[in-house]
Amino acid sequence: MSSILTNNSAMVALQTLKSVNANLQQTQSEISTGKSVASAKDNAAVWAISKVMESDVKGFKGIQESLSLGESTVATARNASETVTDLLTDIKGKIVAAQEENVDRDKIQIDIEALRDTIKSVIGAAQFNGLNLVQGTDDVNILSSLDRSGSGTVTASNITVARQDLTTKAGTFGSGATLAGNITSSDTSIDSTNAANSLDLTFAGTATDNLSVTINGTTVTQAFDTDAATTMDALRGQINQLGLTGITAAGTGDTIELQNTNAFQQLEVGWNTGGTNTMAVVNNGNTDQNATAAATPGTATLSYRAEEVVLSTVAKVNEGDSYRISVNGNDYNYVAGKGENMEDVARGLKTAIDGGNETGVATSVMKDDTTGAWKVLVDYDGSDTGAGATMTLADTGQAGGTASGGLFGLDNIDVTSNAGADAALGNIETLIQNSIDASAAFGSAEGRIDTQSSFVSKMIDSLKSGIGTLVDADLEETSARLQALQVQQQLATQSLSIANQAPQNILSLFR
Repeated sequence: MSSILTNNSAMVALQTLKSVNANLQQTQSEISTGKSVASAKDNAAVWAISKVMESDVKGFKGIQESLSLGESTVATARNASETVTDLLTDIKGKIVAAQEENVDRDKIQIDIEALRDTIKSVIGAAQFNGLNLVQGTDDVNILSSLDRSGSGTVTASNITVARQDLTTKAGTFGSGATLAGNITSSDTSIDSTNAANSLDLTFAGTATDNLSVTINGTTVTQAFDTDAATTMDALRGQINQLGLTGITAAGTGDTIELQNTNAFQQLEVGWNTGGTNTMAVVNNGNTDQNATAAATPGTATLSYRAEEVVLSTVAKVNEGDSYRISVNGNDYNYVAGKGENMEDVARGLKTAIDGGNETGVATSVMKDDTTGAWKVLVDYDGSDTGAGATMTLADTGQAGGTASGGLFGLDNIDVTSNAGADAALGNIETLIQNSIDASAAFGSAEGRIDTQSSFVSKMIDSLKSGIGTLVDADLEETSARLQALQVQQQLATQSLSIANQAPQNILSLFR
């Protein structure tokens, strides 16, 4: 049936043309924008995902800038600490030269002070954008990542860079909880004569066999001669003829009294007897020694003259923990910094005492092989005419102080005297090790930042690639589809034109 009111063919052709035009418009949009999903209308789910990923890309680009700034800051600190290490090594060379007595120590001291001032200048200038990592103790956080969970929660991750204080400041002694139980002196006075540092060997045999005594690896042997007293007297003579520094053999009758006047050298004494001979060891009141009762053969330890200040083997060292050794009424303090231990405290206390230039006082640091305790050894040779043969010794500790700088003691290095040159040689090693540790810590942090920066760069590329996979148009396919739609549009237009001419054919029926 034909009708001039309803043209079904034209309606079908028109719907086809509209569909073709819509597809053609979408294809042209993809070509002009390069995206298959340009707005939420195109695909709401994919568009939402892509926008979240785009925001992450923006965030990671900000992280890249943060990492670049942080890496530059850490690199500045590392270069400064390495320079300080080189300058401290130069100072060590000067200190070694000052060990000779026939050099101009005053001029060497001037050179040391010039190098010290250069170190301070380097430390003060080692800042990047106002941040100096070789001063102070507060950690610095560098934004390193944004971590998105499955639920959409975003948390920031940081790389923590520990400051390495390379200043020479002395710190402030604490006023908090007592730490006196963590530091213990072996005596309340330092005795230059220290007669307690002796050990008695008594002959207790009846046979005529040889006796031998070994002192720090050197052995002397004496054949039995007439009686015990004569034999032991001959053995005393042999020991004294060895010429061992600070070691003498005294006593009378059948007893040899070994005396050790060395400030820091400990003696290992061994003895052996033949046949039925025995030799008994007497501690002679020295509680520092590890002597045993009668034994054949036997060994004992004869301690040094210096008094011991022993630090705890179990206590944790926190930033601000303050420890003090008082020598002859003068207080010498060290305040621990972040991450330090009892070895650092011991070396810091030694440096503090050495800087006090106490006449006749020398120090050393050692670790007890048996207990693992760190000790500060304080010796007095009796040369201070005002103090006499003894000086008082005391110790204490309190929490809550302000940490000493990593180069604490550098200001007090003085090689113009024999004692100062000797003390400086040990203390400079501690300072060099502190600066080396600082350089190593900064180098490790810089390497971590560099690795994270490389990862973030790759992460940004991966996110961009993922976003492109979701929303970018396939232009090869789009180009082919455009040509097909253009042909379809032409055909649909012609089809609509033909359909619109159909009512004209009805006119022929009325002619």
